[in-house]
Amino acid sequence: MKEYSRKELAGIIFGRIQADREALAAMFASSRAGIGYFYIDDLLPADIAQQMHQVFPKPHEMVLKKSIREDKYVAAQMDRYHQNLEELIYAFQDRRVVDLIGEICGVREIYPDEHLYAGGLSAMGKKQFLNPHLDNSHDRNRERWRVLNILYYVTPNWEAEYGGNLELWPEGLQGRPVTIHSKFNRLALMATHNTSLHSVSPVNYDGFRCCVSNYYFSDSPFSASDTFHVTKFRGRPDQRLTDALLMIDGWLRMGLRKIFKKGVRENPHVYKRGIQKRKP
Repeated sequence: MKEYSRKELAGIIFGRIQADREALAAMFASSRAGIGYFYIDDLLPADIAQQMHQVFPKPHEMVLKKSIREDKYVAAQMDRYHQNLEELIYAFQDRRVVDLIGEICGVREIYPDEHLYAGGLSAMGKKQFLNPHLDNSHDRNRERWRVLNILYYVTPNWEAEYGGNLELWPEGLQGRPVTIHSKFNRLALMATHNTSLHSVSPVNYDGFRCCVSNYYFSDSPFSASDTFHVTKFRGRPDQRLTDALLMIDGWLRMGLRKIFKKGVRENPHVYKRGIQKRKP
């Protein structure tokens, strides 16, 4: 299998986004009043995207996060996996790509996160889900604001009816979500702010929806009215008891963060280089 450099991949990504920048800017601007988003298909040549899926880690090689909030597999320690996946993740952190996306979304002073705090790789199989939630407002050191969430899907032939799709709730849980199909070789982007409630629909297919994700941060919040908050989960509209429990959970964790500014413990979902020898 050919190995790709992040510079090479970033050049391809930059060129593909640049080619559709006007349409993407219009899509984002038209949705910005709710939850700004855009998506673009065929981000990479199909053969490269296929190779990224071929080397994607198996669920048993990842960390299972399972609770009433979420049920999914995640990974951030990239030197455990194939080099191409690390190069792909950091291609999205190339200054050319970051600046272009910032211009499209009208966000200045935008920075990628080399530590992959809450980013990296994720996989969801049958009956797994991610309940509606607001992302943590800041980076791991509580120094910069989280402003954009970038998701790249790499599972071939993943149909919309399989589930595992990104759901945006611009009108809250009382409204209908905007569903973005987690289609193969599609890049989806959404703004993160105080009202950017989003979720992933339950998977109902015997397979795994695989995703490569990055967050971008800024010295300023996406919306001037944004305030600090921890990740806050909710139940789906038909999950009243779950919703009540998750709201209490959110209040308790927010109370703890007012006392412990950087949390009670270090979030383990970060990339710590040099502690793992990459497998050949």
